[in-house]
Amino acid sequence: MQTVILANGSYPTHEVPLACLREAGMIICCDGAAEKLVAHGLEPGIIIGDLDSVPPVLKERYEKILVQDSDQETNDLTKAVNWCVAAGIKEVVILGATGIREDHTLGNISLLADYSERIDAVMLTDTGTFTVYNHSVTIGSHTGQQVSIFSIDPTLTVTSSGLRYPLKSLLLNSWWRGTLNEAVDRKFTLEFENGKLIVFLHYTS
Repeated sequence: MQTVILANGSYPTHEVPLACLREAGMIICCDGAAEKLVAHGLEPGIIIGDLDSVPPVLKERYEKILVQDSDQETNDLTKAVNWCVAAGIKEVVILGATGIREDHTLGNISLLADYSERIDAVMLTDTGTFTVYNHSVTIGSHTGQQVSIFSIDPTLTVTSSGLRYPLKSLLLNSWWRGTLNEAVDRKFTLEFENGKLIVFLHYTS
């Protein structure tokens, strides 16, 4: 059963992330996300953060699963990931990490690269998935699937096969450089060294 971290961004509306919530073995809520989860008829397994956004009635109801972490050097999503690592959890699906504020969205997506050093994490949004790769990889896809590729490291270069617009040692020195591509088959390959790529795959519908 999957462990899901629900951040306090926009609550999911697409069926893919909603199915993950329904089928999760454990849902870890980042602070105020607990109120959204309960409002949708689901139960949190852990509520973590500084807890200033958790209503008193929920603090009382879920007193036994509250984890207060007031560290100002990390955001609530990172606190949840840290808790999972300490608990020995190897894989997580992150939901609710986008929307509401664009600065939070960008920060949360970029943090995936940091998390990948300690845990296998994928982020699902209402439009697609973000996954981090730290070595050359062949990714399952389908003809016409929209693909965007990002790098936190401005010195990383990538070469592709199986994409409509081939990348030939493309320097990803800006976040727009690898965006808006498209798979032409059931898989595509990205070749690169010494870095991390964040790959976005758009849902079919």
